[in-house]
Amino acid sequence: MRNYKQKIKLGFIFMTSLFILSACSDDYLNNSKIYAEDSESFFNSETDYYNALVAAYDPLQSTFINVLMGEIASNNTLAGGESATDVPGYQQVDDMTHTPVNDQLQNLWSWMYGGVNRAAYILEFQDKTDFTGKEVIIAEAHFLRAYYNFELVKWFGDIPIKPEGRFVLGDEKTIPRSPKADVYALIEADLEYAIANLSYTAPQVGRATKGAAQALLGKAYLYQDKFLEASTVLENLIQNGPYMLESDYNKIFEFDGENGSGSIFEVQYTDTQGAGFDCLQCSEGNVAVGFQGIRGYDGDLFTSGFSFNVPTQEVVDEFEDGDNRKEVAILDIDAWSAATGAQFTTGYEHTGFFNRKYLPRKRNADAAGDLNITNPNNYRAIRFADVLLMAAEAFNRRPSADDVKAKTYLNRVRERAFGNTDHNITTTGTNLTAAIYHERRVELVGEGHQFFDLVRTGRGTQIPGFTTGKNEVFPIPVEEIQFSQGNWSQNDKY
Repeated sequence: MRNYKQKIKLGFIFMTSLFILSACSDDYLNNSKIYAEDSESFFNSETDYYNALVAAYDPLQSTFINVLMGEIASNNTLAGGESATDVPGYQQVDDMTHTPVNDQLQNLWSWMYGGVNRAAYILEFQDKTDFTGKEVIIAEAHFLRAYYNFELVKWFGDIPIKPEGRFVLGDEKTIPRSPKADVYALIEADLEYAIANLSYTAPQVGRATKGAAQALLGKAYLYQDKFLEASTVLENLIQNGPYMLESDYNKIFEFDGENGSGSIFEVQYTDTQGAGFDCLQCSEGNVAVGFQGIRGYDGDLFTSGFSFNVPTQEVVDEFEDGDNRKEVAILDIDAWSAATGAQFTTGYEHTGFFNRKYLPRKRNADAAGDLNITNPNNYRAIRFADVLLMAAEAFNRRPSADDVKAKTYLNRVRERAFGNTDHNITTTGTNLTAAIYHERRVELVGEGHQFFDLVRTGRGTQIPGFTTGKNEVFPIPVEEIQFSQGNWSQNDKY
């Protein structure tokens, strides 16, 4: 596990001569404009393809911003931080006052397109050199391009795509923003290729598998209301994949629970020192963890952080009596302090609650770097519980509903949560749909899914400040509109 994480780091250093990915760049094409190695001097060996693949995985680590902002945008949490001006981009997204001038949305756009271009570079030269096992590397490149494009389409809606290879300078003036349907068609094609060419066992821990591709394809179908297709692919994964629910919910989010039996895909992080706060995406650690830490904390188990992304009383109250997930997902700091003697200070929008799943844990004295930006906590990007709940929704909402199967998958998740069958759901139809939505919220709280679940199911108005017909997507960063010289229009009402 840790060895592959370290290979990601080494691969990134090696490949920076090929892929310049800078937080300071003005547009995503500039992020990838410098190629010190061209196709004539690269992609001549298996090692070249492998190193390019490692470089394509590396931007996954910058998806910490997707998770953090995805949760802040929802009705689960408030932005928090030190003050109302601490990371203004987060504060604006929390209040639904964001505009095309938002550094954090610009970062998300740039970093995800950096990932798209790294994966596309491999695909562009996939036929240059043959070697045994190349089909696995190519399939993983397809998966990664789909993963990054899925993040972009769910955040920004219609986006530019280039199925045949990399974006290059000048494309922004000629390639249009493709309709979401076309983006999803490319995502589906990439994932179908990955499914056909990957197995359930990865060559190294942390790399994509057939199961990861099936799960992401099921999610892409769900986001398009293709419930029959989603139910088919997710059922296949549930029945044929090697995954099972981790019996101990608390273990999932601890270090010894990484890449466990219920993990389908995780973003791998290490505590290797990165470039620091001037280049957060350069850190090999999970930056979101330190950002969510308890401000001024001194006590057992945890270390301090910057008190962003604080859960609201509303989401705490969403947990039912007897739900064992509540204590794992939510830290009540006053109760914790009273029980352990821990000391802390309060930040902006202090609610008394913290996202316990991704709080920074104490590490040994030899841990490298700044604890606030080099936390090695993996992000559990796709969990088996998520797959079960997606399948439950798909079976419940498809044209020929199968509520029996939907309840079976829903109740598998609930039985783990409560430790018994006394809380199993027996309702059907739209009441069952509502129960599934509730379950997704409490099972996945703090993991960045709630905003998009609300939007895709037409419940965006539950988010304070949400404007229907506008806030379903986020604005294209103003720099990108400017660089396109009129080729790309802005999202409605921005």
